[in-house]
Amino acid sequence: MHRTIHDIIKEGKVDNASEKQKQELLSLFHQPEVEFEFKNQLLEDLNETEPSSKDKFFFDDLFEKFWGKRKIDTKAHSQKDRFVIRFTQWAAILVVGLILGYYFNSLQKVSSPVYYTSVAPKGSVSEMILPDGSHIFLNSGSEIKYTVDGTDGMREIFLNGEAWFQVAKMERKPFLVHTSFYDVQVTGTSFNVKAYPEDKEVTTTLEEGKVFVKSSDNLRLTTEPELKPGEQLVYSKESKKISIAEVNTKWYTSWKDNKLVFVNMSLNDLKTLLERKYGVEIEFSDQSILNYHYDGTLKNETILEVLEILENTLPIQYQIVGQKIVIQKK
Repeated sequence: MHRTIHDIIKEGKVDNASEKQKQELLSLFHQPEVEFEFKNQLLEDLNETEPSSKDKFFFDDLFEKFWGKRKIDTKAHSQKDRFVIRFTQWAAILVVGLILGYYFNSLQKVSSPVYYTSVAPKGSVSEMILPDGSHIFLNSGSEIKYTVDGTDGMREIFLNGEAWFQVAKMERKPFLVHTSFYDVQVTGTSFNVKAYPEDKEVTTTLEEGKVFVKSSDNLRLTTEPELKPGEQLVYSKESKKISIAEVNTKWYTSWKDNKLVFVNMSLNDLKTLLERKYGVEIEFSDQSILNYHYDGTLKNETILEVLEILENTLPIQYQIVGQKIVIQKK
């Protein structure tokens, strides 16, 4: 081969080796024509290299059992004895090769975090406890992908939709929420992130603790603000600007308790919210209805009860046409 086995081992076993280099190294275990040369080269490299502190026990113990104690002078033995000794050494090389193959393969697996996915279908709210003890509510039509051992050992969440988090405090293992625009980093905190792809804004509302809003691959922030309890950060997708204001956090987190609070909410925004919560399709026959606004609180009402409340509050009426709710002016 153009590159020697020594070169392939040297390139594949370093910490910053590429996936291609690691795969090339591991593939040598499955090439019978180079098996002896490869495993012999592994032993020579290990004998010449000072292992790191975390690997020293592993390799010292390995050599004590299979190689380091076999200081035998083959010249002092008969040809038959020398064959037995050589066979024993070859067997040691084979066992070491198998163990190293498992070891390198394990390192490769550790370097790739395992992610899990959770979904809240439209019309429902999901609740979950992560392995680290963090508590999450996932709003209707939302999805998260998470791992407790992500990049640099971080706890990572990829959010598409809306979620409320109560994060277990772990100083040495930050909790990072990725949205399509910015990231939110915390250690132990209660907060809400709303990041539906179809919405015009991405919002983060902090109840307790503190969070840092950070740049992502899709958005470079001029500053990375720290939020205080009671503050809400809003990123406008249209203006590409960030604003921070003090809010009543209950208005933005009560959905997890199956309670909806509307404060001067346009019917256009209310339409989106009701479609997500109840899994229905709503259509306005007159676009001017979208300019109406509504104040109120809903809890445990059915969609029909909500529509009755709206009819009694605003100059509108509804009818059900097939699988669709049509709202029109009175």
